[in-house]
Amino acid sequence: MAHIKLAQNKVAELKEVCKKFNNDKGELINVLHAAQSLFGYLPAEVQEVVANELNVSIAHVHGVVSFYSFFTMIPKGKYPISICMGTACYVRGAEKVLNEFKKLLDIKVGETTPDGVFSLNSLRCVGACGLAPVVTVGEKVHGRVAVEDVKSIIEEYKNDKE
Repeated sequence: MAHIKLAQNKVAELKEVCKKFNNDKGELINVLHAAQSLFGYLPAEVQEVVANELNVSIAHVHGVVSFYSFFTMIPKGKYPISICMGTACYVRGAEKVLNEFKKLLDIKVGETTPDGVFSLNSLRCVGACGLAPVVTVGEKVHGRVAVEDVKSIIEEYKNDKE
């Protein structure tokens, strides 16, 4: 696995975050949340810094990161796409919509496109069941998404790359 070189200013910021939580190992989850919002994901190198600062083993940090689904060790795309697979969405064709995203982006769930623009995930429930099936792109919610809409949703963000 390739070793990632972390930006020194971000490492310093991460150490400050740890200090804010008094380098308390009981605050590991809060520190990891802050680290993920700082780096966008939690590669081994970030986990190592956290482990050193909180004086816990890297194995312990890795265990917590891999246990909780809201932590990710894979960088998300600029536009993270999530398809709701809750009951209402599923019954109304969310799986077909997800398959269309996988086909058009040529990635699997949990992956990011090679250009770093899109990542794909499925989730349990967005809480917008009346709009099923629901797709979120970043913070934006797209409701009543049909297979035919997938291409235009991708285009909308592809053209906004910059």
